[in-house]
Amino acid sequence: MIVYLKPGKEESLKRFHPWVFSGAIARIDGKPEEGELVDIYTSHKEFIAKGHFQIGSIAVRVLSFERDEAIDRDFWRRRLQLAYRMRCGIGLTHLSDHNTYRLVHGEGDNLPGLIIDIYARTAVMQAHSVGMHLCRMKIAEALCEVMGDRIDNIYYKSETTLPFKADLYPENGFLRGGSIDNVALEYGLKFHIDWLKGQKTGFFIDQRENRALLERYAHGRTVLNMFCYTGGFSVYAMRGNARQVHSVDSSAKAIDLTNKNVALNFLGDNRHEAFVEDAFKYLDTIDDRYDLIVLDPPAFAKHRDALRNALQGYRKLNVKAFEKIRSGGILFTFSCSQAVSRETFRTAVFTAAAISGRSVRILHQLTQPADHPVNIYHPEGEYLKGLVLYVE
Repeated sequence: MIVYLKPGKEESLKRFHPWVFSGAIARIDGKPEEGELVDIYTSHKEFIAKGHFQIGSIAVRVLSFERDEAIDRDFWRRRLQLAYRMRCGIGLTHLSDHNTYRLVHGEGDNLPGLIIDIYARTAVMQAHSVGMHLCRMKIAEALCEVMGDRIDNIYYKSETTLPFKADLYPENGFLRGGSIDNVALEYGLKFHIDWLKGQKTGFFIDQRENRALLERYAHGRTVLNMFCYTGGFSVYAMRGNARQVHSVDSSAKAIDLTNKNVALNFLGDNRHEAFVEDAFKYLDTIDDRYDLIVLDPPAFAKHRDALRNALQGYRKLNVKAFEKIRSGGILFTFSCSQAVSRETFRTAVFTAAAISGRSVRILHQLTQPADHPVNIYHPEGEYLKGLVLYVE
């Protein structure tokens, strides 16, 4: 099957951008099924790339810019080997107190539509495209070759990430193994990983380095962890000798998991309490109780059409935090929405600071960790933005 581009629409591909948008396509020879491999040609009928076809605004996710590179078992093995070598190179794979990291980060590892996270001896694989879903067994086989005896289990978790219109009816489940041991280590701290029913692959690995940074600031402080989910920031704050830590989430299941993770590391420690409560309502009630607040909400904008409302949400949330935090307090505030740029997020937070009338200084500008790499040709991959602010 061949996809022909409109004149001039090959320029982004010449810069190795891994997406072809539907509006760039002039015509298609044949009728490719979703997930099928297609070749991409310019309007001058010159080969430029190949990738998985999909119905939607992103019509093709590019796998290779080489005409003669077959997308076969050796291809998957080579790409996974490169991804693993990079994680070895940044020192994440052989730490005695750490066995949790992202092995494959979609476009950042030249495997668009594929996520693989490692939790101890279990790999959790997630497909975000039909093509990756259809190739899951070949990818799993290649993963076993690359990882060898370093993993025992491969769990496939894509029920909520694949296009619902594709009629795939995917089922989550083990492709290899079946262990129920779901405790992983992150920098010496233990966490239950809910890959069966949890968000993403079961844990937010992307906040690892930001959690470690918060630990440095937590000593002697009263900490509020909003949208706590698994309680990652709370557990790090506890190890950082925080005086008191409160975790808040609207989900009772999240609060239960947070309490389990705190108990896993600090059993019987009465410095921690958790509350099932709406974030905005809780912030209305706290007065000036906290001198370190974490705002790590779920994505307010999953697509650009929701951007305006999302920015209003970030402003409203941060205004409340600025108004309530104690003088000399530290605010960790984040956006994980890919549709929200670093600049627009900063503007929303700066506007919130101005509305509150507080004196605010930037201590750190944060992003995702090194095992969530951004392909230099795909800047859209920089989705996590964060600021650490000192509030007078």
